[in-house]
Formats: sequence, C-alpha cells, structure tokens
Amino acid sequence: MSAIFYTLIPLVAVLVGAILSTARRPGAGFVSAMQHLAAGVVFAAAATEILPQIKHDASPAATLLGGIVGVAVMLLLKQLEGRAKGPVAMLGAVGIDILVDGLVLGLAFVAGEKAGILLTVALTLEVLFLGLTVTAELGETITSKLRVIATVFGLSLLLLRTPGIKGATDRPVAPD
Repeated sequence: MSAIFYTLIPLVAVLVGAILSTARRPGAGFVSAMQHLAAGVVFAAAATEILPQIKHDASPAATLLGGIVGVAVMLLLKQLEGRAKGPVAMLGAVGIDILVDGLVLGLAFVAGEKAGILLTVALTLEVLFLGLTVTAELGETITSKLRVIATVFGLSLLLLRTPGIKGATDRPVAPD
C-alpha cells in the first residue's frame, strides 16, 4: 500500500473536524484540552519511533543542523506573528503547520512502514482538532458554512504538496 493512501486518512479527519465544528461549535476548554492531547500524541510518536532511528542511523551533525534550522524557523514565525492579524495570520500559521506535518509524515514513511503508520495515527488526531479549531475561528468571520469547510479542507490539501509525501508516494511503503 502506498503512503498516499495513509495520507488520505488525516485529510478525511480534517473534513470531519470541519463539519463537526460547523454543526456544533466546540467550547474553548474542549479545544484546548484536545490540542494538548494531540500535541502529546504526536510528540510521543516521534519520540518513540522516529528519534531513536535517527539516533542510530543518521549523522549527529545532520540531526543538530535540522534542530537548529527548526528552531530558527519557529523564531522567525514568532516575529512574523506580530505583523499579521486575524484569519490571514491564522491560515498562514496553519498552512505552515500542515506543510511540516506532510514533510514529517513523508519522511516517516521513507524510514519505514511502522513509523509512517504510527505518525499517521498521531497526525490524524492533530489535524482533526486543527480542523475543529480553524473552522470555529473562521466561522466568526465567514458566514457561509460551506465556504468555511471548503477553506479548511483546501488548506489541508497542503499535506499532499510537501516534498516528503511526494517522495514517499513514488514507491510502496517500505516494510520494517
């Protein structure tokens, strides 16, 4: 089975989250709790499956460089956050998040099937609640529910446009 099939699972989750959020807007406490849960699941998946493999298979210099670049990008985004406001800023941040998720998911499948499937489950939970949150926020400024759902789903398609997913879809999932 190819990695693209597994990538469709988070895409469906975003759509489900967007539809649920337009039907019944989630409370702030629920959204916060679910975002923390999803972040913990993604972190746990990466820490237990991806990081040990990087430690044993990859160069420490490449891992360090990747970490430094990641921190620099996050600091740059923090600086840009102050300049943009409202839905445009949120959509930009979510777009970057989805691109990074796609990159990580694609790299996980390149590393092996077990890592890819584990990260698919974790990222599915993350993007489900991302869909809930973004839909709820956009619902405050966009009156058409269909337009909100289409915007959120269109944004989620960035998951398919990342180099990691594009590279991983060129071949079947590598068995562990």
